[in-house]
Amino acid sequence: MNFGYLITDMTGKQISAEAAVNYIEDGMTVGLGSGSTVYWAIQKLGEQVKAGLKIRAVPSSASTEKQARELGIPIVGFDEIQEFDLDIDGADEVDAGRNLIKGGGGALLREKILAYNSRTFIVIIDESKFSAQLGRAKLPVEVVPFGHELIVKKMEMLGSVPQIRIKEGKTFITENGNLIIDCKFPTIENAWDLHRKIIQLPGVVETGLFPGKMVTKVIVGFENGNIQEF
Repeated sequence: MNFGYLITDMTGKQISAEAAVNYIEDGMTVGLGSGSTVYWAIQKLGEQVKAGLKIRAVPSSASTEKQARELGIPIVGFDEIQEFDLDIDGADEVDAGRNLIKGGGGALLREKILAYNSRTFIVIIDESKFSAQLGRAKLPVEVVPFGHELIVKKMEMLGSVPQIRIKEGKTFITENGNLIIDCKFPTIENAWDLHRKIIQLPGVVETGLFPGKMVTKVIVGFENGNIQEF
């Protein structure tokens, strides 16, 4: 890990988010992820757009799109682009191999589409999201409603404790009309191998495992103002 510069009077989330925005250059097409850390990246990006930065952006969720539009960030459709120059997103957990667990907000499918189609994928977190090995966070798995009960049983066979996501007393439905199964594994030693085992199950749309080979850089913001990049 390489130490960056020191910033004070900001949270670790805001520190990492603003550091990532420094990688955005004029004329870029940018993917915007979702979540509380990305919120700060979008705020900073909005300031730069107001100051004259010219970019195009594609959001991964309705909440991200709403915030971006309110800040005057130009939004374009997939029919207007070929790929992303850079994608910025957060994570629920990151290990030393840059493997990620994402999907706590339920936008994992759209987030993975953006990340996969980006030349540079930067992940922003605060120090609480870093682990020596994945498994502290629950692994979200997006599934179609039909036959999801069978997938729950398969996830148990893979060694997890699975639960259908409930939010505000109701079954959580993604923006794609699907369900989320949150799976608690004791540890995840091989993210890519586990992803392959899950994604081959009929009815699984996507997993919240983002193997390290997808990630260009992780930026960690610390409450003391330090930044680490790896």
